[in-house]
Amino acid sequence: MAFNSNFTKAGVQSGAGALDAGLRAYMCRVFNWMALGLLITGVVAFGVAETSLRGFFFHAVELSNGSIMLRPTLLEWAAIFSPLLFVMSLSVGINRFSRTAVQGIFLAFSAVMGASMAGILLAYTGVSVARTFFVCSVMFGGMALWGYTTGSNLMRFGSFLIMGVWGIIIASLVNIFLHSSALSLLVSIIGVVLFTALTAYDAQRIKINYQQNLSYASAEDIGKFSIYDALNMYLNFVNLFQFLLQFTGDRNSR
Repeated sequence: MAFNSNFTKAGVQSGAGALDAGLRAYMCRVFNWMALGLLITGVVAFGVAETSLRGFFFHAVELSNGSIMLRPTLLEWAAIFSPLLFVMSLSVGINRFSRTAVQGIFLAFSAVMGASMAGILLAYTGVSVARTFFVCSVMFGGMALWGYTTGSNLMRFGSFLIMGVWGIIIASLVNIFLHSSALSLLVSIIGVVLFTALTAYDAQRIKINYQQNLSYASAEDIGKFSIYDALNMYLNFVNLFQFLLQFTGDRNSR
């Protein structure tokens, strides 16, 4: 029986086309969930900062010079640290949770993050927050696109980037006690560079993981892991935004 090379080539091209279409659909799903998370975070942050809900999360303290400063309540401290529990639960239980549970955890995480970030709207002017958000969006989108399309192997930098994240966390915790402006500036500079690089790295990681592990996965697994990947990209965006705000933000006078 003759070997039909045309049929083979057509089959390969059809398989590659299906893989590319599936990858594009998966990436759209990831970024749609990320965008939804950011929207929820923004709405909740605005609601806490600009409505009567603020009284539950911040209390006014009169300083010695007569000025008023808003300090976080226990509820705000809980909102600041509780997102770690959501991230840990998704990281550990992603294979055990149902898709609906993963979706619920991500949405709850986004809302709690909004409450934890309400202080940003109180500390900085609305114009500077909007300006920084725009700059962050351009940087994030450009690096994510580059990471998705580049032929360079970014996976080899993964361990260094993770070490950098832990370094920033430790330095930030130490600076809570040192109150060093120089260390704070250094952490902000490294943070911008680090999370810009992580954006490109994660975009390529998501692409490779889909091609190698998820292209033939069930709809349930694809639904769960798209949210997990959205969480990673969300964290990259939020951290990049907060570090950029250290440079571009104008402090609020209120």
